[in-house]
Amino acid sequence: MAFGPDQLGLLTAKTAVVTGANSGIGWHTAYRLAEHGAAVTLACRNTAAGEQAAGRIRALVPGAVVSVASLDLASLESVAGFAERWQLPLDLLVNNAGVMAPPRWRATEDGFELQFGTNHLGHFALTGRLLPQLLSAERPRVVTVSSIVHKRGTAAVLLGNPADRYKPRAAYAESKLANLLFALELQRRSSAAGAPLVSAAAHPGVSATNLFASRSGMGANPVMRLLGSVVTPIFAQSAAAGANPSLYAASEAAGGSYSGPQWLGETRGPVGPASISATAADLGLAAQLWDLSQELTEVSYL
Repeated sequence: MAFGPDQLGLLTAKTAVVTGANSGIGWHTAYRLAEHGAAVTLACRNTAAGEQAAGRIRALVPGAVVSVASLDLASLESVAGFAERWQLPLDLLVNNAGVMAPPRWRATEDGFELQFGTNHLGHFALTGRLLPQLLSAERPRVVTVSSIVHKRGTAAVLLGNPADRYKPRAAYAESKLANLLFALELQRRSSAAGAPLVSAAAHPGVSATNLFASRSGMGANPVMRLLGSVVTPIFAQSAAAGANPSLYAASEAAGGSYSGPQWLGETRGPVGPASISATAADLGLAAQLWDLSQELTEVSYL
């Protein structure tokens, strides 16, 4: 389908939160939402970088309503604090932030493996704690960013990647599988409850972002950090293009859908339906992960 940021329409009076919006796909998502009139909050662990990112948006969009708020998805206390401070109806939550493949096992503040804890549990807790604010909006929508590598994930996602079996890329794949299982299950539960909330998932294909160079992930290895900075811009599409599936999911996509690029094995190109692995479509696994996530985060939903 031919979808671009210009099709977002007028978003005046809409509120949006984008996690990890200080750079890459998150920044382009926030920028386009602000460009179309939404009041956008950049939810970032590094608020100094967030303020710089907000400044770039304001320079491009005079009059943009952009703010920055502290959010560390690797800390359930930080997640709870962010949600407690958010008092307005929330039209759109984009669960975008993530960490990719740190070479050694690392723990979140709460003792979970960093990728599972940040990419999935942090967003699960955030969405659940913001649910009252989402449901107070007229047409609330949650977008969760997964990845084409979710297909490498297995039912071992329920183990949460303990240190004694840690493999960086496998753990990343399982965290992205968890993202997709969560997004699809959230829509099923919303529909069953008769709630107006729409949950849609998206993936950016292979895009030039700082995931490859981040010192929290693959970039902790200096060789990978150098290779990422040199190779990624050559073989990947731009971060702006990578944001298009998220923007489509934030505006036009149906609940329970999964969108991504259509060309070269879903690595780049126009937005369309993305393929879902049999594991991601497993209703029993989704329910198990949901129950486990509620237990680990102590956050309950619908």
